[in-house]
Amino acid sequence: MPPARKVGVSQDENEPVAVVASLVADGKLKQADADRANMAFVTSGMAMTDWLVQQELVSQEDMIRARAKYLNVPFIKLSEVAVSPVALGRVDRAISERLNLIPFDFKAATNELAVAMANPMDLAAIEFLEKKTGCRIKPYATLPKEVTDAIATSYAQSLSTEVTAALKEAGGENEVEVKTVNIRKVGEYIREAPIAKIVTTILEFAVKSRASDVHIEPLEDRTRVRYRIDGILHEKLVLPKKIHDALISRIKILSDMKIDEKRIPQDGRFNFQTDTDEVDLRVSSLPTVDGEKIVMRLLKKTGGVPTLNELGLRGRALKNLEEAILRPHGIILVTGPTGSGKTTTLYAVLARINTVKVNILTLEDPVEYQMPGVNQVQINPQAGLTFASGLRSFLRQDPNVIMVGEVRDEETAELAVQAALTGHLVFSTLHTNSAAGALPRLLDMKAEPYLLASTITAIVGQRVCRKVCSVCKKPYVPAEEVIADMRKILGKLWQTAAGAKVEFFKGVGCEQCANTGYRGRVGIFEVLPVSEKIGRLILEHAAASEIEDQAVAEGMVTMKQDGYLKVVEGLTTIDEVLRVAQE
Repeated sequence: MPPARKVGVSQDENEPVAVVASLVADGKLKQADADRANMAFVTSGMAMTDWLVQQELVSQEDMIRARAKYLNVPFIKLSEVAVSPVALGRVDRAISERLNLIPFDFKAATNELAVAMANPMDLAAIEFLEKKTGCRIKPYATLPKEVTDAIATSYAQSLSTEVTAALKEAGGENEVEVKTVNIRKVGEYIREAPIAKIVTTILEFAVKSRASDVHIEPLEDRTRVRYRIDGILHEKLVLPKKIHDALISRIKILSDMKIDEKRIPQDGRFNFQTDTDEVDLRVSSLPTVDGEKIVMRLLKKTGGVPTLNELGLRGRALKNLEEAILRPHGIILVTGPTGSGKTTTLYAVLARINTVKVNILTLEDPVEYQMPGVNQVQINPQAGLTFASGLRSFLRQDPNVIMVGEVRDEETAELAVQAALTGHLVFSTLHTNSAAGALPRLLDMKAEPYLLASTITAIVGQRVCRKVCSVCKKPYVPAEEVIADMRKILGKLWQTAAGAKVEFFKGVGCEQCANTGYRGRVGIFEVLPVSEKIGRLILEHAAASEIEDQAVAEGMVTMKQDGYLKVVEGLTTIDEVLRVAQE
């Protein structure tokens, strides 16, 4: 029977004074507030540390960090680390709940079990665990709520049984050693239920958490699984290195890749279906010094293409883009870095104009969404099908609308311009930081200025921001200088958007958003219509800054302004806008 847990037990009466002094030294607490806490202790007997947290003068996290520093115990944020199934399998859930702790890492070489504890000075609990597990316990300090949350989620999703079974197949969990693998025996790994269950669990979590990519990465001593959720990578699972080859082989077989070829990168794909969703997975393998790395891109087959409004296009920007789309010919470019949602915007535009009266041809790398009624072609450079050669063939297919995934070279740029001149509506993307930057880039590709001025109708610049979680969002007051910066950037738009009162929101973290404070994403845009004056600037080879100044003078809302307007709406945060749109 484990001992009853002891939360908040102080081993040293000098501890509160030392912890408070540390908080003052680190700038986390004002000296005046420390003096008030001392007075509260004298009058009521309440510990200074408890009083400061109760009065919200110091956050619980800062207090626990300071206490851990005093006790010389490492601090860990459980929400930012992956819990190892091997470690989890060494302590029963009932014991974890009773002692308010959770094991999160195990080192076989040293027989050391890392345990996150609400009270890392609970020596009776540490001694009990050492006897129970036979391991040397290394305690870490953490927030009590994080321990409770981790117990609830980690044990529910635990793969400890499957990992243990897979380790037995692979020959135990001892130190990783270099060995020769007989390829004829690899199939035996793959047919084993434990490995199949691990792959299924990884994919089910990816779908459930709305991940866009899954990274399975070999490190020197372990394999980690990371998920890209709302554009940010999160480490969610750590597996023993011993089962890495079996895991990779299982995914390679599902993807129709060669399991005996480990020297060169490979590509494959397969479908995965849950009770509610079906996803198409694009799989890429890459040989690294520690083994093969796998990245799986998840493309949902269910859910459809969002509308322009759902993407975040509003007001004048939406009006300018819609006017450009309705023209029978011309070029519309969408610009931004990789991962900024350019392809999704193009699909939303195509969905808007897709009717039986229009022949739409797309040339993509790869085809991400399959749209009914649209002729979609995937490029295949090995077979000679490139953006340039495909675009040349398209012109003989009687198209009304052509979508080229990306303008990468002079030939593609020239063909896109020729297609627009011969009466076609052409959509494409370009990797530039702003809408105005697309024009000098095309001039660098040897496109004729007079042809660009007459064919390009609009350029869209975009980024994607994480949205504030609607479940846990709370109002807050930002620093005065932040509001002053917003007023300056928005100019006349501040009065229009803000009205009498502005309220700012941020997420505090909950189960729905995995304690990040964000859930889902929204686009921020700038739409630059090519007017007569901008056409003249193109002919003069004007710099991107001049073109942008002219567009702003004509009423264009910049990306940063659009982002700040969405902050005022309560859709995102200032930090997010600055993360993606700060120049």
